[in-house]
Amino acid sequence: MTGTDVKYRLLPGDLTADALEREVMARWTRDGVFEASQALRADAPAWTFFEGPPTANGKPGIHHVFARTVKDLFCRHRAMHGYHVPRKAGWDTHGLPVEIEVEKSLGISGKQDIERVGVAEFNRRCRESVWTYKGDWEQVSARMGYWLDYGDPYITYSNEYVESVWWALKTLHAKDRLYLGHKILPYCARCGTALSSHELAQGYEDVEDPSVYVALDLQMGDMRSEMGDLTSPISELPAAVRRRIIVWTTTPWTLVSNVALAVHPELTYVELRKKNVSDWTIILAEARAGAVLGADYAERWDVVATMPGAALVGAKYKRPLDWVAYPEEGNTELIVGEQFVSAEDGSGVVHMAPAFGADDYAAGQRHGLAFVNPVNARGEFPAGMPVVGGKFVKDADPAIIEELQKRDQLWKAQKFTHSYPHCWRCGTPLLYYARSSWFVRTTAFKDEMIARNAAVNWNPPEVGAGRFGSWLENNIDWAISRDRYWGTPLPVWVNDADPNEVEVIGSYAELAERVGKPLPADFDPHKPHVDQYTWPARSGTGTMRRVPEVIDTWFDSGSMPFAQWGFPHQPGSAAKVARYFPAEFIAEGVDQTRGWFYSLLAIATGLGDALPNNGHVEMGDGRSESTTARPSAVAAPYRAVVVNDLVLDANGQKMSKSRGNTVDPRAVMERHGADAVRLFLMASSQVWVPRRFDENVIRETAGRFLVTLRNVYSGIFAQYANFGWAPGAADPAPADRPVLDRWILSRLASVEAEVDATLERFDATAAARLLMEFVSEDVANWYVRLSRSRFYEVDGADNRAAFATLHEVLFVTCRLLAPFAPFIADWMHVELTGESVHLAPYRRSSDGGGRSAAGTDAELERAMQAARTLSTLGRAARESAGIKVRQPLGALTCVTPGVDARWHAMIAPLVAAELNIKQVTFADSAADWVRLEGKANFPVLGKIVGPAMKATKPLVEGLSQEQLRTIEQGGQVEIDVPGHGALMLDATRVTITAKAATSLVVQQGEGLSVALDPTVTPALRAEGMAREVVSRVQRLRKESGLAVSDRIRLAIAGADEVQAAMRAHEAWIAGEVLAREVVIADALPTIPAWTATAEVDLDGPVARIALTQDS
Repeated sequence: MTGTDVKYRLLPGDLTADALEREVMARWTRDGVFEASQALRADAPAWTFFEGPPTANGKPGIHHVFARTVKDLFCRHRAMHGYHVPRKAGWDTHGLPVEIEVEKSLGISGKQDIERVGVAEFNRRCRESVWTYKGDWEQVSARMGYWLDYGDPYITYSNEYVESVWWALKTLHAKDRLYLGHKILPYCARCGTALSSHELAQGYEDVEDPSVYVALDLQMGDMRSEMGDLTSPISELPAAVRRRIIVWTTTPWTLVSNVALAVHPELTYVELRKKNVSDWTIILAEARAGAVLGADYAERWDVVATMPGAALVGAKYKRPLDWVAYPEEGNTELIVGEQFVSAEDGSGVVHMAPAFGADDYAAGQRHGLAFVNPVNARGEFPAGMPVVGGKFVKDADPAIIEELQKRDQLWKAQKFTHSYPHCWRCGTPLLYYARSSWFVRTTAFKDEMIARNAAVNWNPPEVGAGRFGSWLENNIDWAISRDRYWGTPLPVWVNDADPNEVEVIGSYAELAERVGKPLPADFDPHKPHVDQYTWPARSGTGTMRRVPEVIDTWFDSGSMPFAQWGFPHQPGSAAKVARYFPAEFIAEGVDQTRGWFYSLLAIATGLGDALPNNGHVEMGDGRSESTTARPSAVAAPYRAVVVNDLVLDANGQKMSKSRGNTVDPRAVMERHGADAVRLFLMASSQVWVPRRFDENVIRETAGRFLVTLRNVYSGIFAQYANFGWAPGAADPAPADRPVLDRWILSRLASVEAEVDATLERFDATAAARLLMEFVSEDVANWYVRLSRSRFYEVDGADNRAAFATLHEVLFVTCRLLAPFAPFIADWMHVELTGESVHLAPYRRSSDGGGRSAAGTDAELERAMQAARTLSTLGRAARESAGIKVRQPLGALTCVTPGVDARWHAMIAPLVAAELNIKQVTFADSAADWVRLEGKANFPVLGKIVGPAMKATKPLVEGLSQEQLRTIEQGGQVEIDVPGHGALMLDATRVTITAKAATSLVVQQGEGLSVALDPTVTPALRAEGMAREVVSRVQRLRKESGLAVSDRIRLAIAGADEVQAAMRAHEAWIAGEVLAREVVIADALPTIPAWTATAEVDLDGPVARIALTQDS
């Protein structure tokens, strides 16, 4: 065979996966395969995928490879089904992540530093910063085979995108769904801005915080309850008694702003006096006394009085710290009644600072409480404040606790670990501030969001119904404004003379119309440039000026379904949104359930029929709104979601730079290849559960599978097909091929259908495992192994049938594998068919080239599975008898209930060859050589018969063989137990074991049985010795570097027994090892000069062998 004879390129053993994949990448680029795949299906029905935009100012990690593999494989699968799958890339370019990186690069921190630099200069640097790692992202995407159109990406800072976002905000405002409010919001003091509730959910960390109990003095006087004229029992004690109420807080720093205490009106409170003490008492919730004072508190404290919380409402007390003067307006040092007070923790009395908590703020509004906030925007107390002046509030806790101790107000202080929200971008602990913010009124359409979500195909379902569904159930209005710099400016202009006069601008044309002149060609909608645009208010008084805020970057990314096209302002954008909205599929990490998944849903639902194909769904009470085109196509901005979880390190730890356990994806792909990494990530566990990233496991699983596939293609098919086989009319039709070929083609059709259906259900893990098992077990370990000798020639009908069959198996496998391992699948498919797998249909039934799938034959598959099971049982029987497979044995008897007897003629030679058995026969039952024994299942029967167990045991052990077989086959047997009565026995109540009743070695499993005759006759012994010698000669040929077709000269030396055995099988030995001459003697000849020699242990006797190539 010369180089020009090679039709199918071989895969050299030393060709690394990295080298092969880079070769494929080069061909993709040279031939424009991605572009061709898009053009091929450009006019087909769309199957829309939304790319969640990454931020390019950070490097991609292995978790990004994981997430992008999920996205890519389903897009490839649907594209190969003929759909047009748009692959528009996107970049998330606004927001705090970018600002923080620029701050670091400039060596500054905080808003004051930014403003010293200048907002224009700072934003200019932000615009540049977002592209720092653009090349890294594109390179990793290309290297892993994630196809995206980077030539025309959407960019969230682009003018067209920003204008589209402005349109969405104006539309929401027109629907009364955008408003200015004043609420308690999570606030990052370092970043100087509030966060939304879904941002809050992404930054929780376990921290240790103080748990402080403070004893505050009650101010005695007229203490009338809100429930009427009931006088509190505490007023009946002598005035000289000091009465203190025990108050709990986990934020001591907020005690500086304390204005009230809250009790639950319906809880029972108790006033206690310590034994042998008469001049002071304490008050707390009765249900919390044990937790606060100790379980044995009754032994140390006397009960003075009990009262409902309502009796305390209206009482006055003295605040703990008086460092801030109270404002003139608002109630202070007042006990109020609130339902949110719990008896589950604390003391049943809650300290209230309305400036720093949502519950406190709402209660403050209800009770007219004073509002005290001495903390600045950086989260610091005023420099002149005693004890804590100039400190960050969280850092002030220890000093405040010490001050409380000095003032005799600290009852006790502890530490507790809990989950506390931190800024998801910079890691600073968040504070809760009362702030003004612009909100999207998501509560107005919460029910519709819930209804839309219910129609989404969530994978796994529990994320949609649980984590995300619960989030929607507890939805609050979305705070979208941010007091920052680099972001989409909030397009709201307010009259500087009358804040009630508001205009929301929805386009640049509208802005130009307002200012009365065209916008410049280089118009920049960002701060500070956009803030120069003002105009006289329509009311005639004042000037319209833009509010200073930018918007939440999640609103940017959640607008991408329409903003990526510049809808509705850019030409053709309406048609594109109409074609590509909603998405058929999105995929991101589980953290996005409260990020991008939410923002997409909230924006689309809020916009309603302002978007094409976005009509409202029917809600639970029968309400609905009109739909636009394709009314059946609504439900959400996405129809299906696949959620992936974390990638952990090999020890199960979360990856982080601080731990030093992050993984460079490019280095991993260089070592193992992208195909192996992708397959490992998909097959190791369901994508929605965390997985450990262990390179050893990559080698053992995906790596080994790909080596098997390469060996089948290169070591069997290509190596021998290059001697002259090519597909042609001389190949026998599938129906005329041997049964082994028909079986593997049936299995191929079954697996093809199963893998396809599983991917349709978005179960990538199950699909990958099905395919990998098919190739490893069905193809390599059974079909190829049993057919190997059929590939040594190319001209006979049987040979051509084998080549045609394996060729079909391989090219179909490549198509099934392409979504998971796009490189090796394409390399092999090109060699096998001449075309890229990514331009081919996923299943043969849709192949326009005339290929069609052979049908499945379920009965044949069951029969072949029986043959494989019998072989497994036979090997177990050999192992039990201590006899190697190379030692021939005389007979094996099989029992195969459920397999039609007409298949016995197929099964027998396969099992005989597999187990090296001379004769395989079949019996109707194993009763003659298997004896069943039954034992009572004590844990189960004991609960049923109780004291009658002693009488039950011998009855079970005395069951007949017929009764035991009935139970074994799933039936029931009734016995009568003295002292209990009738008792039904089944497989749950009786443990059955099988034992050989003869000298035969018996094995049973999967309903089948084998009985092996372990007798080794002298003739069988001689044949076994010959087989051992052949096996060792074959290994010696390989070790010597001989080609599979090279002829040899062979010498075998040994004792008389060895020589007799070799002579009896001399011709067979010569044929197996391609020996033109076999010399059998007492000792190895000295001539010729032998290339290689070895010794073979023949279970006692030793054979010495030598070989050389015959020229």
